[in-house]
Amino acid sequence: MKKRNKAMRRKVPLKRQLPFYIMMAPGLLLIALLFYCPLPGILIAFKDFNPNDGILGSPWMDPWFKNFEFFFKSDTARIVTFNTIFYNILEMLLVTLGAVTLAILLNEVKGKVSSTIYKGAILLPTFLSWIVIQYILFALLSVDRGIINNSFGMDIAWYSDAGYWRFIMPLAYMWKNIGYYSVLYMAAIAGINTDYYEAAQLDGATKWQQIKKITLPLIKPTIIVLSLLWVGKLFNGGLGDWNAFFSLPNNSGALYRTTDVIDTYVYRSLRTLGDYGMSTAAGLYQSLMGLVLVFGANTVIKKVDPDSALF
Repeated sequence: MKKRNKAMRRKVPLKRQLPFYIMMAPGLLLIALLFYCPLPGILIAFKDFNPNDGILGSPWMDPWFKNFEFFFKSDTARIVTFNTIFYNILEMLLVTLGAVTLAILLNEVKGKVSSTIYKGAILLPTFLSWIVIQYILFALLSVDRGIINNSFGMDIAWYSDAGYWRFIMPLAYMWKNIGYYSVLYMAAIAGINTDYYEAAQLDGATKWQQIKKITLPLIKPTIIVLSLLWVGKLFNGGLGDWNAFFSLPNNSGALYRTTDVIDTYVYRSLRTLGDYGMSTAAGLYQSLMGLVLVFGANTVIKKVDPDSALF
């Protein structure tokens, strides 16, 4: 036994691992170029940046937190931070519940043709860009030519009343992404040993009891991992889909109160004001808060269920 344990602990020769390192190289190179090489740009958040002088040549802000001060002293910081967290939490709950439910229902479809049609139908919105969805939404909500107003005799100014978009944005995001996440959960369900279900059926368990006692507990690790990844992006505009918050409201200033998130605010500030320092400060604040949330959520999960922790 001791010899076997010693053999298991022995390092695998580099020559045998070389093919795997070669396969990893393109992905690692891409990560390094996109995520690590731009890191020196963080200094812009603490400098009075001038493109002609460059990052190192630009003078430091006095005081050093002046770019942050401009962002946090404005009421906009509170609004965009609340919107970012509110939409991400709501979308996380809606998409997770909807995707798990949809995956369980699709798993019960036994016909091969029917299953393929259903899966293709729910995945179709995933491949549509937010620009296409913007046109679909505009066709539905346009004041004078919209299908909803014309069909139901309504006269609602959807693109002027910000209150409606608290519901429109999460529903649009769920419609687009629920198919993608349901596929992930279907893959987790497919990995469950069918012996569990056969044994439960022999014991007289109903379909709901099988779902409650077998399916949900066994896909819990997948739910936790995906939720952890989502928590890390709570300060992003919808898991990187910030373009949704820029495109769907047609960049209407009347809707900023309920549709403006940190990503759109940073982009608009840089485009309209050309203030690199303030934009970088807001982006740095967003990234740091996301990092804190990941470690915080992982710590909580590690205490509750150590086997389900991400790291």
